[in-house]
Amino acid sequence: MPVWGSPERFEPEKVRPTGFHNVRLIDPSIGRDEIGGLLIDGGRIADVGPHLKAGSFLDGTEVIDGGAKVLAPGLIDMQVFTGEPGFEHRETIASASRAAAAGGVTTMICMPDTDPVIHDVAMVDYVQRLARDTAIVRLLPMGALTRDLAGTEMTEIGLMSAAGAVAFTNGRRAITNAQTMRRVLTYAGDFDALIVHHPEDPDLVGEGVMHEGEMATRLGLKGIPVEAETVMLSRDLKLVGLAGGRYHAAQLSAGRSLTTLRRAKERGIKVTAGVSINNLALNENDIGTYRTFVRLSPPLRSEDDRMALVAALAEGLIDVIVSSHDPHDVETKRHPFAEAEVGAIGLETLLSAALRLHHSGDVPLMRLIDAMSTRPAAILGLEGGSLEMGRPADLVFFDPDEPWIVDAGALSSRSKNTPFEDARMQGRVLRTIVAGRTVYDYGSD
Repeated sequence: MPVWGSPERFEPEKVRPTGFHNVRLIDPSIGRDEIGGLLIDGGRIADVGPHLKAGSFLDGTEVIDGGAKVLAPGLIDMQVFTGEPGFEHRETIASASRAAAAGGVTTMICMPDTDPVIHDVAMVDYVQRLARDTAIVRLLPMGALTRDLAGTEMTEIGLMSAAGAVAFTNGRRAITNAQTMRRVLTYAGDFDALIVHHPEDPDLVGEGVMHEGEMATRLGLKGIPVEAETVMLSRDLKLVGLAGGRYHAAQLSAGRSLTTLRRAKERGIKVTAGVSINNLALNENDIGTYRTFVRLSPPLRSEDDRMALVAALAEGLIDVIVSSHDPHDVETKRHPFAEAEVGAIGLETLLSAALRLHHSGDVPLMRLIDAMSTRPAAILGLEGGSLEMGRPADLVFFDPDEPWIVDAGALSSRSKNTPFEDARMQGRVLRTIVAGRTVYDYGSD
């Protein structure tokens, strides 16, 4: 049975050295893909390379024969709704961190959509202290761009950044007032703060609940046009060009958004973009008979859109993959499709679902790890995302070929609203290590 590490805060000096040998080392930060070994000591990577064999490690080191399975930098998930504080019945930081560890995620970036909202220094500090006490992986908060996420009064971005907020967002809600968005971008630029925005115009979404198209018509559901995304994204990027600053489009879903993104990057605008694993692995047909666990924002779109996103990911036009982990309980999901809450959990299935793109030949494994670890680290200015010597020993060890079936009841999240319920996966996390400490071990009894 799987086991999790201690919830106590990591003390690298007390962790026994660990040595891996006969592992496939994948490190997108330097393009490494080779069989070799890795030594962890003092919570950091002490040595790495093909020269490390079974007999290379000192006495007292825990030695692991990797069986040629993959050892890579731990995943960094840039979009996680934790629930706590305020919605502990859906998810706590502790339960989210266990789900993250089981999914190979060593760093969660939590959204400010809590109660109270993470919109001041006191809340940034509170969430960090709560994570230190209860989480078994790293948790870093995003601060709210506007007070109470209302889209009007700008928050103290500079103070929250100094307190530990790694980026700033309005969560599930877009800032519709262009003047407010311009001011936010200008102010954030003074601190080189990253603005993460949900590019979806709520007025164009209206009462829509799924992608606008033939499938919505057949199901008798109101649709959301792709223009809800493309119009907002285009406006945002024009404002970034006007005000400057660093901008990250949280989740793209439409193929037509990619031309706008490409042109902005070609013009030298500081823009990056993410995509949910749901929009890479699923499409509107997966709604089937009104499956509310796939009512999402942005919605699942057409197969053409999905394939365009996959191609953009492989190319590197889309920078990162997120789980968009958004837990909801039975009372808010077991409703008619149009009345169900929006969102799905995804921490525990992130890597396995992404490996579908590797097994299909659409995205190389190196690029997948880059999009889930190395690029997020670079965008957020974090130390992780690499196997280089001296970096934090935040690692995921996984078998890319082991098959398993998603059992929602067995998932670690407090809520069970997974869009991959009963799905067949190929690829499983075997061990997750944070600061040299094993926080998840699938193979333990």
